[in-house]
Amino acid sequence: MLLGFRVCMPAAISSFHNFSFHKSGLPVHSQSTSPHEGVVRDYHDKLTGQKCDSNGQPIQPNSPPPPVSEKDPDDWGPYGNQLRFETAEFIFQEAEMSASKIDKLLYLWGGSSNGGQPPFSDHNELYETIDATKLGDVRWDTFGLRYSGERPTDNVPPWMDEVYEYWFRDPSTLVENMFSNTEFDGEIDYAPYRDFTADDKRRYQNFMSGDWAWSQADIIAQDPSTHGSTFVPIILGSDKTTVSVATGQNDYWPVYISIGNIHNNVRRAHRNGVELLAFLAIPKAAKKYTDDPTFRRFKKQLFHAAMSRILSPLKSGMTVPRVMKCPDGHFRRAIFGIGPYIADYPEQVLVSGIVQNWCGRCVASPDNLDAGGPPRTAQLMRALIEELQAGTAWDEWGVDVNVVPFTEDFPRADICQLLAPDILHQLVKGGFKDHLVEWVAGAKERMMDIDRRIAAAPPFPGLRRFPDGRGFSQWTGDDSKALMKVCMPSPS
Repeated sequence: MLLGFRVCMPAAISSFHNFSFHKSGLPVHSQSTSPHEGVVRDYHDKLTGQKCDSNGQPIQPNSPPPPVSEKDPDDWGPYGNQLRFETAEFIFQEAEMSASKIDKLLYLWGGSSNGGQPPFSDHNELYETIDATKLGDVRWDTFGLRYSGERPTDNVPPWMDEVYEYWFRDPSTLVENMFSNTEFDGEIDYAPYRDFTADDKRRYQNFMSGDWAWSQADIIAQDPSTHGSTFVPIILGSDKTTVSVATGQNDYWPVYISIGNIHNNVRRAHRNGVELLAFLAIPKAAKKYTDDPTFRRFKKQLFHAAMSRILSPLKSGMTVPRVMKCPDGHFRRAIFGIGPYIADYPEQVLVSGIVQNWCGRCVASPDNLDAGGPPRTAQLMRALIEELQAGTAWDEWGVDVNVVPFTEDFPRADICQLLAPDILHQLVKGGFKDHLVEWVAGAKERMMDIDRRIAAAPPFPGLRRFPDGRGFSQWTGDDSKALMKVCMPSPS
């Protein structure tokens, strides 16, 4: 089976590397003039982002959006009336009273001749009412995972008994809130599209103008029930930065979520276009266990089990469209799909289930990455795991057979083709700071001369001055990007 799979690879390689689009060779789709002069925009003809009512039934394109329902002014939620709400706000938020003082205040209130019945019987009722308040944001939830594999008969390592805690928010609700944000109106795309210039060249700008969104729409459109819906790519990202919590000194690992429909400027402007999805636990063990193969394998499997569980609320919406409200006030049927995963290289190794120093996107040898290689795909990974011994898959293909990527639990998700570069760590920090600057700094006298030139750079709009050269202890991403603008012309 494996030999036959490998024989079929050249055709796949050819189609992968030579894949291109030209307006003249496209099937007939809906075309319109792009917002940019001289550019023709070609929309996908099946996943069109058609407007519908709240029940998912299509409506006329020119129909106005449904009226926004206004909240009843007498609706005070779990508080019941204005007095109870304002009392709770004063006690809990403004005065920040302790439980004993709350009880005393309510006792005096009830015992006064003119006070009447107090709004709350005691601090417990007050706290329960506050806890019942519907939050505007998506609430946090938690679950625990623990080791369930084979255990030694004696001297069981402590990490095998520990429960690892994960905090997360419902990704489905986060996506729906993001997709219905009225601030994004006019800065969101409801259908994949391709832009072409007057000389028949592709023009790329926002996420939905790319090849991946279009090809995913083609796959989804094979199911006629999805026609007219909106494709909503789920963009994920993580950065293994430990967060110290005041109570317990726990370490967590943040995971972020966004959608591919909103325009790049919205996401970069921090306008709620990226949301914090989860905090993952970072399993730790005594030093003698850190290199234990069982523990290291468990840490990898724990990550994928947690991610699969956290993202599970999205799964049903990946095959059956959901009706969601949009920034323009209309409803549309939306179909989800796992999109790019943004991470630095160490996390790409973990997320894709490959071996350190191998490429997660292709099968090029780690000794000669510049030579490139055929694309690494989930189908190839599964075939290698089924047919090869663990050692052979590890040494010759860079595959860890003990890791099943979380994307295997979701339709149309191939993690090897979803890995996206981390611009900060891999380009700005990796290419500039860790490679170029360190290479130049190899000649100390030359670096001193460059530092003098950087410090002597005159003020100029858009450029940051570095009066001490590059001599600061810790580089941030902004430091690196600002220094790149000054450093590049300095040696010349």
